[in-house]
Amino acid sequence: MPSERGARRIAIIGMGPRGLGALEALAARWPGAGDRLCVDVFEPRADPGAGPNFAPDEAPVCLLNTPLRALDIPPPEVSRVGRFDMQFDAPLDPDSFPTRAEIGGYLTARFADLHALDRMAVTLVPARIEALRPLAGGWELRSDRGWHGPYAAVLLTPGQPSVEPDRQWAQWQGHAARGQGAVAQAYPARQLIVAAQGWRGCTVAIRGMGLSAIDVLRGLTVAQGGAFFDGQYLPSGREPARILPFSLDGLPPFPKPETGALDRRYAPRLAETRIFDDAMAEAAQSAPYTARRLINAALIAPVTRILRDADDEDGAAQVADWLECEWDAPGTQETDGPVDTLRQGIAMAEGSRAPSVGYTVGQVWRHWQNRLRAGFNPARPPAETAALIVGFDEGLKRYSYGPPVASAREWLALADAGLVDMRLSADPAIALIETGWEMTAGEAEAQVDLMIDAVLPDPDIAIVSAPLIRSLCAAGRLVPVAEGLGARTLADGTVVGRDGAPQAGLYLLGRLSLGSVIAADSLHDCLGAAADRWAEGVMARLLSQALDEAGP
Repeated sequence: MPSERGARRIAIIGMGPRGLGALEALAARWPGAGDRLCVDVFEPRADPGAGPNFAPDEAPVCLLNTPLRALDIPPPEVSRVGRFDMQFDAPLDPDSFPTRAEIGGYLTARFADLHALDRMAVTLVPARIEALRPLAGGWELRSDRGWHGPYAAVLLTPGQPSVEPDRQWAQWQGHAARGQGAVAQAYPARQLIVAAQGWRGCTVAIRGMGLSAIDVLRGLTVAQGGAFFDGQYLPSGREPARILPFSLDGLPPFPKPETGALDRRYAPRLAETRIFDDAMAEAAQSAPYTARRLINAALIAPVTRILRDADDEDGAAQVADWLECEWDAPGTQETDGPVDTLRQGIAMAEGSRAPSVGYTVGQVWRHWQNRLRAGFNPARPPAETAALIVGFDEGLKRYSYGPPVASAREWLALADAGLVDMRLSADPAIALIETGWEMTAGEAEAQVDLMIDAVLPDPDIAIVSAPLIRSLCAAGRLVPVAEGLGARTLADGTVVGRDGAPQAGLYLLGRLSLGSVIAADSLHDCLGAAADRWAEGVMARLLSQALDEAGP
C-alpha cells in the first residue's frame, strides 16, 4: 500500500484541542512498525494543540470553567508529557480554576511531544484550507499554496469558525463604521484589554451574560489595574465609567459548587447512573415525547434525594413539574432579578443556602455529561429527538457550565460598587443615536458609547462564513441534522451528505456537528471518546483499503 497513492496519508484540518485529541487517539492505535503513517496537520496558528480558545498568550484573566479536581484529560500512554498538575513546581489547589493560557501551554507541549515521536510522520503545514475535492479512494485539499494530497482520510476540526453576523450585530457594525459609536469582540481578550485602555470614562455595554461576559468584565476591571479585596472592588480609575451587561433573559450563570466536598452532595449514586445510562440509550432511539419521559424519570430520583438530604421537602415535591416546564421554556422559572440571582447562586455554590430545584438538576446533569455523550453520540437519534435533547442540554448550561464562584463574587462586587449596572440587563430596548446607542428598560436608561459582543454563535452550519465549510455546504457534503443545528455525521465523525450517503474518508468532529453529537463544548469531549471513535474508524478504513489493494 504505497503512501503516494494516499492509502496511508491522513490530513487533519485544525489543530486545537480537538485536533490534538484525534492525533493522540490515532497515535495510541497505530502499531508504529512496518509502513509509516503520514499525517499532515494544517494549522496556520503558531500554537498547535491549543487553538484560539486556549492560546498560551491569552490574558490570565480568562479562567477555565472546570476546577482542577474535575479536569480529567490524561495524556495517552505513548506521550512523554505527564498530567496537567505535574507541570507545576508546587502542588495545586484541587478547587482552583486554571487559566486558559496554562491549559494552552500544556496542550501545545503534548502536541510538540507527539510531533517529535517517531511513531508517525507528522508534518505541520502552516496553511489554511479553503476547499477540497474527492478522487478515487481519497481526497485532495486546496490552500493558498496549491493542492495537497491525496489523503485516505481528512478530518475537519474547525472549532468555532467565523460566522455571518446576526441582523442586530450587522446593523451595529454598520452604525459604528459610520463613526456613531464603536463595537468590539470579546476575544482575543488580550486585544480587548489593550483597546480598553482608551475607554476610561466611557459607557460600555456587553451583549451576552454567559461565561464570555465574565472574561470581558475582568478585562475591563482587574486587567486595567483594579483589584478585589475582602468582597469589594478597588478601582484603579482607568475603568469605563459604567458597564452594562445584557441578554434576552438578563440572568447571569450559576457558579459551580465551591469545593469538592460540596460538589459530592450532587454526585449521583452508581445505581442512579446505571438507570440514566439505560434511559439515554433508549431515549436516543425514541420519539421526542418518549425521550423526554425517559430522561425525566432518570433525573427525578437523584434530584429528589439530594433536595430531601438538604431538608427541602417542598422542592423535592416540585421536581417533576420543574422538569416539564424546563423542556418547554428553559430558564423561565428563574424569576428573581440579576443581582438577586447572583447572590442566590453564590450562596448555593458556597453551601450557605439550600440548593434550588434548578441548581440541583443542573449539577446532577453536569456529573452525567460523559454518560450523556456516551448514550447520545453513537446513536444517530431521529432529528426531532436530537433537537429536543440538545435544546434541553443547552438550556441547563446556565447551571452545568457555570463559572467559578469567585468570578460570580467579583461580578456581584462590581454591581455593589456601581460600576456594573444590572438594571438594563433583561432584553432592553436599544435605539441607534448619533453618539452610539440608547438603552431603556422600564424607568432605567443609558447612553452607550461602545458595544462588546460576548455571544457564542449558534452551531448552525448555515451561518458559517469560513470558505471551506461554505463550499462543503454548497456542494451538499455538509447538511444540518435539523434547522439551526450542526452537520449530520456518523458515530466516528464520517460526514453524511445531502443524498443520505456517508462521504467516505471525510470526517467532522466538534461543535459544528451538534445534533449528531451533544455537549461538545468541553475539553473532556475534545480529548475523549469522540476522538477514540474517529481513530478507530480511520484504522478500519486504512485496513479496508489495504485488503482491497492486496486483492484476493
